[in-house]
Amino acid sequence: MWHFSTLKTCILQSIHMTRLRATRATAHEIRMLDYSFCCRCTGMFLVALSFAYFAKALSGSYLKSTITQLERRFDIPSYLIGVIDGSFEIGNLLVIAFVSYFGAKLHRPKIIAMGCVLMSIGTFIIALPHFIIGRYEFETSVRWLGNATRNPAPCAVDTNPSDWCCEGESNLSMWIYVLLGNVLRGIGETPIQPLGISYIDDFATEENAALYVGCVHTISVVGPVFGYLLGSLCARIYVDIGFVKMESITITPADARWVGAWWLGYLIAGVITLLSAFPFWFLPRALPVSEGQSPEKCPPEQTSFIKNSPLLKQKYKADEHSNFIEMAKDFIPTLRTLLGHRVYLIYLCVTIIQLNSLIGMVTYKPKYIEQHFRQSASKANFLMGVINIPAVALGMFSGGLLMKRLKLNLMGAARFAFGTSLIGYVLSLFFFALSCDNANVAGVTVPVDGASFGKHSVFESCNQACSCSESEWDPVCGNNGITYMSACLAGCTSATGSGKNTIFSNCSCVGVAGNFTARAGQCNDKDDCDRMFPYFLALSVVTSFIISLGGTPGYMLLIRCIKPQLKALALGFHALATRTLAGIPAPIYFGAIIDTTCLKWGQKRCGGIGACRIYNTTAYRIAYLGLTMSLRTVSFIICIPGFFLLAQQLKQEETNAFHSTVTNGGAELEALQKEEFVISNSNQTQRICDNGTDRETRL
Repeated sequence: MWHFSTLKTCILQSIHMTRLRATRATAHEIRMLDYSFCCRCTGMFLVALSFAYFAKALSGSYLKSTITQLERRFDIPSYLIGVIDGSFEIGNLLVIAFVSYFGAKLHRPKIIAMGCVLMSIGTFIIALPHFIIGRYEFETSVRWLGNATRNPAPCAVDTNPSDWCCEGESNLSMWIYVLLGNVLRGIGETPIQPLGISYIDDFATEENAALYVGCVHTISVVGPVFGYLLGSLCARIYVDIGFVKMESITITPADARWVGAWWLGYLIAGVITLLSAFPFWFLPRALPVSEGQSPEKCPPEQTSFIKNSPLLKQKYKADEHSNFIEMAKDFIPTLRTLLGHRVYLIYLCVTIIQLNSLIGMVTYKPKYIEQHFRQSASKANFLMGVINIPAVALGMFSGGLLMKRLKLNLMGAARFAFGTSLIGYVLSLFFFALSCDNANVAGVTVPVDGASFGKHSVFESCNQACSCSESEWDPVCGNNGITYMSACLAGCTSATGSGKNTIFSNCSCVGVAGNFTARAGQCNDKDDCDRMFPYFLALSVVTSFIISLGGTPGYMLLIRCIKPQLKALALGFHALATRTLAGIPAPIYFGAIIDTTCLKWGQKRCGGIGACRIYNTTAYRIAYLGLTMSLRTVSFIICIPGFFLLAQQLKQEETNAFHSTVTNGGAELEALQKEEFVISNSNQTQRICDNGTDRETRL
């Protein structure tokens, strides 16, 4: 409510101010209203930008929470999910350099508003395939009879599926719509960060800028909390809810074939993103600089909202009268100047490498929790939302607050960011010790029917009488605590019950004397995982908080190490480089490496590899954590020359400032002497005039 009431007040004050100027109101009246307008619209922009950050973070985190859902729904491996996730950065790559450069010279709030509208459209397009393709048909080896109380024998299943199975197979390529929608989301998100942050930094005092940026980034981290919670909620709902009878569904959310209502969250996120665009249409092109002064002390030229006022003081004025051709000619020289800044280049290299590690880790962290600790997608998303993300938000806010309280300079901010990252790196090494054993799956991780170890085979003497397919994944849990890929491969000859309560009997491969039965679903053999999982969560929270403490000081280092005229371009080019060299490739090669640890691939109805059903947890842990830590190690090595270059730059700036002070001091002394001479002559002339007047009066 405050959000919209403030917007209404801001608009009404703008109209009232225009009327006052037209009626030639007193300077005091205009100054008082200008000050009120300044305060309200500054707060309005901060709220609007925070909400836009929240909306884009919510939809982005929701996409990451649906990774396994999209894999299973479209039968695609992890590296293709990485391509979809990286398509967001491709959208940024297409326009970010031009938006950052030309947008800084145009009406920034309206450009941000247009970006939010595009993000909303892209989010709706991602959900579109659900309404085009048919119902989800999960992989199963037994075709249940609708009205039968006794199911057909699992061993009698036909391993040569009929042609009807392939109908609609081409519809699975609908994941292309998800990719295209994410590209459009990336294009729409482009102006929010560089134009929004530079807008705040232009009109805020240096001591408040860090706190403001920290607040905005904190709100942006709150977005993923709701994004992952929304993902957790939708993951518990079956994908075709309302169109199928849930009693006929034989799988649970813990099953590797379960697909939640992934499309529902995108509709909700699209509406929220569309609402975030509304306030920016009514905000002015420029705001007065916040000097922390009262309206009585502030001169009119410092509180005026009129953009054409020559007395308006800004840290960086928009070049309002420049045409497009003039701005384009200046682009290449300005970019060359920016890339010639050595500290900026070092900072760019470090952040690119660290973001490769961070993006790859965050993208597949819910999946890591699912596969390594054998948790459901709903629980993994819930824990990410309520435990891990709040720790990051608190760390980023605390980092901005500490920077303001400690009054850190450039070198202090750099040391603070490096120190927190290093401590988090050391703590992250303990993740390697939190291991979990592979699930016991016959023919995959353990031998069938007591066969010798080595290259396991799903076919043994116990199931030779059955015509089974080794490509099917319809797991059953035997009474011996071992999971079999299908009831057929378990050697079961009969089945009773229906749905999740199906019981298979006479299972020759189970081998428990007097009780050769199995039940539908995978065995819950995760006692060791349940013991390790709380330690994993606790360590994850601590490391996330410590690493995020250096986020805001590190970001302010980027803003302060360059000239104000290059700020918007520097932020834009930084986002361009990190998206190109980190956001796009990191999810792809992380996903490709994770794919190498797959033990059992699902099969598409008409042939071809689908989504992975089970991973080698030991290999997964080493590949996932090892790649993450290796990238961070390289970034620390590059930081060493960066500190030397930063120290040289600060020393050079101090020397230049000293010489400038001496030179300006001499000029000011000469000016003061001339001013005193003029005042002295003026006083002498005044005394002569006064004496002459007195004489005339006396006469």
